[in-house]
Amino acid sequence: MPIPPHRAASGHALRAVAALRTGWRAVHARGPACLVVLLLYAAGVAAANAVQLPRQASPAPAAISLEYAVKATYLYKLAPFVNWPPGEFASPDVPFRICVVGDDPFRGFLADAVVGRRFGTHAFEVLRLDALTADAGCQIAFIGQLPAQTTRQALAAVDGKPVLTVVDSAAPDERGIVQFVIRRGRVGFEINIAAAARNHLTISSKLLSLALKVNSR
Repeated sequence: MPIPPHRAASGHALRAVAALRTGWRAVHARGPACLVVLLLYAAGVAAANAVQLPRQASPAPAAISLEYAVKATYLYKLAPFVNWPPGEFASPDVPFRICVVGDDPFRGFLADAVVGRRFGTHAFEVLRLDALTADAGCQIAFIGQLPAQTTRQALAAVDGKPVLTVVDSAAPDERGIVQFVIRRGRVGFEINIAAAARNHLTISSKLLSLALKVNSR
């Protein structure tokens, strides 16, 4: 599905992201096979598992770029395909926390996107952090530009903790469990299953099949 080369995620581009959100409900109704179709639809091309980005993405200050609209959608869609260890949640009504660490490139888009959505009985919650700490209570931690700490320090803070670390393509010096990458102008991701195991997480084989690369060490 071609994506119009708009500078910001608006019009057809945002409708494509909205269609992805709506279609995700079919994953639970129709099974894992639907996941592959849906994520490939979100990606825009079956071969690359990615979404075509505008060649010159220069969003207005109040707008979110298509790149980060896609990344935001990936963030909360990853949750059902990761197994957290038993006892991760103290009670059924504890929120599932997605932490945005450092500068926030989503500009409220992610927080708006998860309103009314749940991981099982746990409502999604987006928390903005200047630095990642072991006691932050994150289930997913998106690590981008970090004025207060290095990517290595952020990853070390939750090493061995049941936190799915997702490192932005704009911060490639250290890699998390999930690493966003830009290939030929497209957003994709790599997965490190060894890092996941160290954090006591198991990644679904369906999600692994969509990764551009799976690292085992």
